[in-house]
Amino acid sequence: MKKHTVAKSKTMKKANVTKAEVKSSKPAIHPWSLSIYVYWFIILFFIAATFYILGRSHSSCTDINGQANNVEITEEALLQATDYYENAKAKLLEGNFSDAIADLTTAIDSGNATADMYILRGEAYMQSADYRSALADFNSALEIDQVNAVAYYDRALLNMRLEDYSTALSDINNALAAQTANPTAVLELRDLYAKRGQLNLWLKNWEGAVADYTNSLARPDGVVNPSVYAERAEAYTQLGSYSDAINDYTSAIRVISEQIQGATSAAERESLSSNAMSYFEKSAALNLALGDTEAARVDLESAYTIAAALVDNDSMNRIQNLIAELQ
Repeated sequence: MKKHTVAKSKTMKKANVTKAEVKSSKPAIHPWSLSIYVYWFIILFFIAATFYILGRSHSSCTDINGQANNVEITEEALLQATDYYENAKAKLLEGNFSDAIADLTTAIDSGNATADMYILRGEAYMQSADYRSALADFNSALEIDQVNAVAYYDRALLNMRLEDYSTALSDINNALAAQTANPTAVLELRDLYAKRGQLNLWLKNWEGAVADYTNSLARPDGVVNPSVYAERAEAYTQLGSYSDAINDYTSAIRVISEQIQGATSAAERESLSSNAMSYFEKSAALNLALGDTEAARVDLESAYTIAAALVDNDSMNRIQNLIAELQ
C-alpha cells in the first residue's frame, strides 16, 4: 500500500512537470509587449486620419479672411453662384437691399467672386447707407479688374455722397479712361462727362464744368438730361455769360416739355413741371440783369402758369409779386 502511494505520488509529480514544461514551451507575452502593439495601432490611425484631413482641406482650404484658397470649384458651384447673382440683381431693382446683399455674399463666398459681384453688393450697401462696406467692395472689384469703369464710377458716386469731391473727381477721370480702354454697355460717355461736369461745378471750376457739359451734350449716345443744360447754365452764369445761360435754360425747358409727353405718372409730370418753373424764374433773372424787362416778364408769366397748374400757392404769390415789380 505504501509502495503504491509512493508510485502514485511520483506519477503525479511527473505529470505536473510535463504540464509545466508544456506551458513553458509557449512564448510569454509581457505587459510591455502589449503597449507596443497599442502604440503602433495609434500611430497608424493618426497617419490615416492626417491624410484624410489633408485631402479634405485641399479642396476646401480657407485663409484667415474666410476667402477660399486653391478651392476646387465645380460646375454646379459656378451655376449656383450665378443664380445668386441674378437673384440679387432682381432684388436690388425691387429695393430689397438686405436680401440682395445676402445673395451676393453667398455668391462671393462660393470661391468664384467676380468684380461684378463686388460692384453689385457695393451698390446695395451704398443704397443701405453702409458706405464703409460699399467702399470696401468697390476696392475689391478694382483689385480684380483694374480697368473696370463701373467700379470707378460707383466709387465716385460714393465719394460724392461723402463730400470728398477731389477723390470723386479722380475716380471719374479713371472711369473715363477705363471706359475708353475697355468699353462697357453699362455706362455711356455722355453720363460720365455730365458727372464730371457736376463735380467741376461743385468745385467751382466753371470753365471745366462748361467743357464737360458741352462734351456730354455732343455725344450721340444716350438720352439728354435737361439738368445738363441747366447746370451748364449755372456755370455760364458764374462766368458772366448770361446770354449763353439763358439759351441753356431755354433748351432745358424744351427737353422737359418733350419728356412730360412721355411721363407715365403724375408724380413724374409734377417733378418735371416744377423744374421747368424754376428754370423760367432763373432765365427771368438773367434777362432782367441784361436789361430785357419784357423777356423777363414773359419768363415770369410762364413760371406763374406752371405754378397755377401745380396749385402751388406759395410760388404763385411769389411770382405774382415779381411780375408786379416789373410794371
